Amino acid sequence: ESPAEDEPIHSPASLRQTEYERIGGRTGSSFSQTIIHLLKGNIGTGLLGLPLAVKNAGLVVGPLSLLALGIVAVHCMNLLVKCAHHLSAKMGKPFLSYGDAVEYGMENVSWLSRHSLWGRRVVNLFLNVTQLGFCCVYFVFLSDNVKQVVETANVTTVNCHNNETAVIVPSYDSRLYMLFFLPFIIVLVFIRNLKYLVPLSFVANISMCVSLVLIYYYCLTNIPYPINLPLAGRGVDYPLFFGTAIFAFEGIGVVLPLENKMQNPRNFTTVLYLGMGIVTTLYITLGTIGYIGFGEHIRGSITLNLPLCWLYQTVKLLYSFGIYITYALQFYVSAEILIPPAVARCGPRWALMVDLGIRVALVGLTCALAILIPELDLVISLVGSVSSSALALIIPPLLQILTFHNEDMKLWVMVKDIGISLIGFVGFVAGTYISIQEIVTTTAIMSVI
Repeated sequence: ESPAEDEPIHSPASLRQTEYERIGGRTGSSFSQTIIHLLKGNIGTGLLGLPLAVKNAGLVVGPLSLLALGIVAVHCMNLLVKCAHHLSAKMGKPFLSYGDAVEYGMENVSWLSRHSLWGRRVVNLFLNVTQLGFCCVYFVFLSDNVKQVVETANVTTVNCHNNETAVIVPSYDSRLYMLFFLPFIIVLVFIRNLKYLVPLSFVANISMCVSLVLIYYYCLTNIPYPINLPLAGRGVDYPLFFGTAIFAFEGIGVVLPLENKMQNPRNFTTVLYLGMGIVTTLYITLGTIGYIGFGEHIRGSITLNLPLCWLYQTVKLLYSFGIYITYALQFYVSAEILIPPAVARCGPRWALMVDLGIRVALVGLTCALAILIPELDLVISLVGSVSSSALALIIPPLLQILTFHNEDMKLWVMVKDIGISLIGFVGFVAGTYISIQEIVTTTAIMSVI
């Protein structure tokens, strides 16, 4: 939309900024709608793995670390939005994606401008790794939860008060369940227009909300006394905490699109702090009470620790349905990055075949990777350490330095940004190393068995 006739226009820069702020227009998302989208973008399988993350860090160190990580992650999201605003006004662009912002930020530095395109490519690489990593986690989550429901069906009762160890009837290996889900997920990603997924997405959101309410209810009403759990975990396990925790803050990729589609983008900072405040509170609460409730027996997803009664078996199936639909939404991000350039290289006659072929290949790739690493907690930690740490902690502070270094940037701000990026880099290296080490050890043990 162009500015209204009665709006003062003082300079080309102010015009560009006005256009950017009005990009959402009257048809954009409202304040409440944007908060709901932000919550949905950050509540998934990562939330269910936080009790195990707290176990790796300790009953006191874990929640405090989650609070600190939440504050830093939200600060970095806000930095990303501010840098995108500034660069969009400077370049005369109505909207910048994450990759655009990094590319134009690098152009702001003379000795980096020649390589600015690589900034976009690196961000797109991490976005693809993150989104396809989420899809790998979803395969493992679906197989683990459905497998448990099937194997314990013969001992499932209506009594939810006794969570006793049940005699499980072995069915099939979890990797066979992944292969079972493969054709259904391929059919799902063949839906290329997201508007056709809206009804399914609505049902999925309802099912996940109901499941989370029941999970919180069970954890809050089954807190054991006394609590005899370590206040701090082992130092060697802390990188696993970092990977799992940063994986949970999976909404960094949706921040700029949500801000762009908002009716009044000036209110987005309020939306960001309010929405992420709610998210961080949910993370700390479930991570803490989940670990207290199940102690050292907590698993990669808290759903796997729920009682074997029909109510909580239904919770697992409802959440699994929500994750199944969410697969298509997470997949869509990578599809929009990878498929258009490939389709542009072929003629109209082969465009549809190439499009569908790439979709099948990407789904097959995520399934194959999930089969190779069928441990939910390790996959979450690895994806979080490799890509989520880069997108959420390392790149945004560096982008602020690139964007504002020649505009009287204060020294303490630069030191702060470098410090955050260094913390993210240490978590990236340590988390990736420990996760791969655990994966290799687990794979070796499984091969012997």
